[in-house]
Amino acid sequence: MSADTRYTPLLGRILIAVIYILSGFSKLTGPAATAGYIASAGLPLPYAGVALAVVVELIGGILLVVGYQTRIVALIMALFTVATAVFFHSNFADQNMFIHFFKNIAMAGGLLQVAAFGAGSLSLDASLARKKGLATA
Repeated sequence: MSADTRYTPLLGRILIAVIYILSGFSKLTGPAATAGYIASAGLPLPYAGVALAVVVELIGGILLVVGYQTRIVALIMALFTVATAVFFHSNFADQNMFIHFFKNIAMAGGLLQVAAFGAGSLSLDASLARKKGLATA
């Protein structure tokens, strides 16, 4: 296996996950601000929304980096990212919202690539599959 096909999926997972991990951590340390933003968008149960966002962004981001249950995690994160684009960034008259909407769509596209092709060889998924293969051999 060449170095690029070995390390590129890991690097890609890290680069996608970093924005989620930072965002999830900020929500964890300042939930009131996020709850207020969720409420201002007219969504119900803002603190439940904060909890959901922390789980998806922080825990999902960490799972993405380590490559555990990567396909499922990436799919959940992609759906979450599209939902946040629709609910929080759909005012296309505002240039900033327009950019954030399509940033989210692009991030979801990258996550769908991870969901489709998996975590790569440098991941917990691959390590567990190798161990499972050795255990059944």
